[in-house]
Amino acid sequence: MARRTDHTREELREMALEAARRAVRREGPAGLTARGLASAIGYSPGTLYNLFADLDDLIVHLNAATLETLEGRLKTALAQTASPEASAAAMVSAYVAFTLEEKALWGLLFEHRLPPGRELPTWYQQRIGALLGMLEEALRPFHPEEASRALAARALWCGVHGVCSLAAGGKLASVTDQGAAEVSEVLLKVFLAGLEKTAEGHH
Repeated sequence: MARRTDHTREELREMALEAARRAVRREGPAGLTARGLASAIGYSPGTLYNLFADLDDLIVHLNAATLETLEGRLKTALAQTASPEASAAAMVSAYVAFTLEEKALWGLLFEHRLPPGRELPTWYQQRIGALLGMLEEALRPFHPEEASRALAARALWCGVHGVCSLAAGGKLASVTDQGAAEVSEVLLKVFLAGLEKTAEGHH
């Protein structure tokens, strides 16, 4: 295929990521092949490897874009709340809704593994930290202790993530006839009640 110069490097990266996004939604991770993605954007596989180190690198950037979208959803949900309880509930609700709406992309966040010896880039880990930081901030009114609030936020996320994983795998129905949103809402209420009781015990 002749070398093309129709698009800038940044445009090509966005085109490749959008093609990858469509492929994952359509076929899951199996749809991510260099040849298939290159064909989708009308360029050669060599062009793809000029944009990303390899397919793993492309997936890391795709996952980062998914996290960015999720962060935007959470911020939009938080902007519409007026109380600590409502803020925490809005974050959980927005997260559950996102996992149900973007099941394939959300799944890729946790299914993809880098080859042995490679670690996620610092900037990617910082993006995850920023998301968890939003949840920590939402829990501040219920858990004023700075030192343990980070663990509390991660414990809550693990619980909600578990509910969403069961729902995504079609297994939630085996334990309850309620949906992921309803189960996560109950989980949050019990969790917040426990935090408040713990805080009272420290006074």
